[in-house]
Amino acid sequence: MKTRVLFIAALIRLAGFSQACFAQAVSYLKPQAELLNIIKQNITDADSQYKFLTSQLTAGRFPKNFNPVNNKLETSNSGWWCSGFYAGMLLNLYEQNHDAALLTEGQRSMDSLAKEQYNTHTHDLGFMMYTSFGNANRLNPNPEYRQILINSAKSLSTRFNPTVGCIKSWESKPSDFLVIIDNMMNLELLFWATRETGDSSFYKIAVTHANTTIKNHYRADYSSYHVINYNPETGAVQQKKTAQGFADESAWARGQVWGLYGFTVMYRETKDKKYLEQAKHIAEFILSNPNLPADKIPYWDFNAPNIPNALRDASAGAIMASALLELCRYTDKSDGVKYFNTAQAIIKTLSSSEYKATPGTNGGFILKHSVGHFPQKSEVDVAISYADYYFAEAMKRYTQFAAK
Repeated sequence: MKTRVLFIAALIRLAGFSQACFAQAVSYLKPQAELLNIIKQNITDADSQYKFLTSQLTAGRFPKNFNPVNNKLETSNSGWWCSGFYAGMLLNLYEQNHDAALLTEGQRSMDSLAKEQYNTHTHDLGFMMYTSFGNANRLNPNPEYRQILINSAKSLSTRFNPTVGCIKSWESKPSDFLVIIDNMMNLELLFWATRETGDSSFYKIAVTHANTTIKNHYRADYSSYHVINYNPETGAVQQKKTAQGFADESAWARGQVWGLYGFTVMYRETKDKKYLEQAKHIAEFILSNPNLPADKIPYWDFNAPNIPNALRDASAGAIMASALLELCRYTDKSDGVKYFNTAQAIIKTLSSSEYKATPGTNGGFILKHSVGHFPQKSEVDVAISYADYYFAEAMKRYTQFAAK
């Protein structure tokens, strides 16, 4: 990519620069000095780990997961939904430790990823392109990244069905229109596109999708179904079910935190209080759930049949921590302190030897014990790319509370 050298040079000049994600300070939310020091060590260890991970990758491949049972690193091509997390992770680490080697590798990865801006066969372009090029453009805005992100938003928008009021998630037979709760995480890209271009169609798609999700994905207790199957011709709900959870009526843990994060972003981008209330209700479901362990790392499903012996999902914990560290800035003091303290506890737990890998192990990933697709026995109790990404994001957000 022609801007590689300029990108690296510009960010090296910004080595002393730390961009705050949030404008509002919250005086009563104080990070612990001890945990800040632990985070500093985590970032140092992550630097070492990701250099090790980098050494194992071949051209055009992206890290997906590491299985400790068979000591195998699994990789993907650029079209896999997790492909952007690698560059995003490297950029998050660079932002915190200013190691130019990570920056160089992040750019190399994005060179291979750029073609996905035209991919209209996936709803995951927010995951793929906003975590990578979005972070790159945030750190060093330039026309090339901007255009890639605009094209990505256009590609994502082609999957919107105005009759259904949603962006299609998965391909299926023509009579089905499948939407998963995960799709809430891809809307941030659309809000960015409206801000950049002035084209309100992206904004309207995001809001419509979120409103339809509130209406149909959520139960009375604010737990979420994983999959809603709509009739593409009428918009009627045909089926409410799970794919990666224990049962259709269970609360798949990662799905709950995708929603928590997604509706927190919806409030940030629109300032519509119905999204703030939705996020708070989801948080209450999670935090008051009798099956949430004391250390705050969820079981892979809140209704898994073998609790307390069910597997934990570190990725769900990391996503929840990051979401709560934004949500706590938008609420009253009582809720804010509760959210902040929960996120703090999660970061502490994930920083322990139970979840954090010893440098030189775990295939180069930071966190152990994530669960991808338990029913299919895929990515079960492994290290996984998005767990690391949201853990790094949560640590960055936590340290921002120490900023003067």
